[in-house]
Amino acid sequence: MTEAQRRSAWSVATSRNVGPYFVGNAASASGTWFHNLAASVLVYRLTHSPFLLGVLNFSQFVPVILLAPWAGKCADHFDRRRLLLCIQPCSALVSGSLSIVAFTGHANQWLVICFSFCLGSLNAFTNAAQMALVGSLVPVEDLSRAVALNAVTFNLARAIGPVSAAAVIAAFGTAPAFAVNSLSFLVFTAGLLLVTTGTQRRSDRSTLRASLRVLREHPHLAGYLAVVMTVSFVTDPINTEGPALAHQFGLSSAWAGAIVGVFGTGGVIGGATLAGRVGSRARLGATLFVMGLGILCLGASPWFPALLVAALFAGFGYLSSNASVTAKLQLGVDESLRGRIMALWSVAFLGIRPIASMVDGTLSSTIGVRAAAAIMAVPAVAVASVLAAGRRSQRPHGEAREAAPAGDAGA
Repeated sequence: MTEAQRRSAWSVATSRNVGPYFVGNAASASGTWFHNLAASVLVYRLTHSPFLLGVLNFSQFVPVILLAPWAGKCADHFDRRRLLLCIQPCSALVSGSLSIVAFTGHANQWLVICFSFCLGSLNAFTNAAQMALVGSLVPVEDLSRAVALNAVTFNLARAIGPVSAAAVIAAFGTAPAFAVNSLSFLVFTAGLLLVTTGTQRRSDRSTLRASLRVLREHPHLAGYLAVVMTVSFVTDPINTEGPALAHQFGLSSAWAGAIVGVFGTGGVIGGATLAGRVGSRARLGATLFVMGLGILCLGASPWFPALLVAALFAGFGYLSSNASVTAKLQLGVDESLRGRIMALWSVAFLGIRPIASMVDGTLSSTIGVRAAAAIMAVPAVAVASVLAAGRRSQRPHGEAREAAPAGDAGA
């Protein structure tokens, strides 16, 4: 084991090149939760419609699917840091405009949905560049730690952002929450200005064929994308129906922030426990099962405190599963194609959100929000069962042979 491999996750996080990026990213991710909660609360207060909550999330995440080919190409063709430095001020302008509309009292559900679509379009380009940029900040032997820490950053924001947003919304309304999101983009811009990146090998190929060819050559990478898609789909009740879940217990819609915050806390615990460990198939199956069981119990919980405990376990399983497969994907491709592969990751993780939101919203309107949450948990339990069955049928050294291409590519 080399000295670099013995470095702790903390030493990576506090390094001169990585620290400012993660601080800025944490601020931006927290601001995004201010927008998500404020938009959901505002739409629900105006309409009391679980279905329109699904439409809101659909509008925010469908651009990831529509724009993935161009987002991946841009992330591989242009300097990723400079690309992000162009996008973040634009996002700040859009979010600031929504804040002004809300301050003046002219915000309705359709304007909020429209602004969310615009932010989602910018975010489609941000995600591919941002995920690929992580690999340029650290040596390859620290990449799995950096990926895990990046996931922890988002879940730390998920733990802090919604709770803080709920307090701001309860005290001052939704308009200041939109303003906080606008400022958070500028904080991330400042963090990007302070970091340096390694040499980026750029690709001039105009389509996603190269990355799709990698998936054909190494089918297990496509399997990892399927796991990412499952993780995102199953956790939709937390992201979309938080206000409606809180309402089931006679609480105000702002309590959605507590649900999301506890879920994020579980993610932080999962990331702190497993940071830098890519993990085996058996562990992946176990963490997927924990996530699915958590969402199932969330829907079945008779009391709000029990729901929060279920959300904590779901968050642990969510982060542990997602960070593991994301690290495998990043290590499994050449750096020059990483932007396109992470664009596919964005389609799997964020692009499934519009579909999940519409399914969740429709089920919630038809059979109730808690029953819908229980049904949404089924894919995670099913995939965990498939992984467990596959593990039992494998020879002891089969998994090591499967992982070899990823390690070779990462080196």
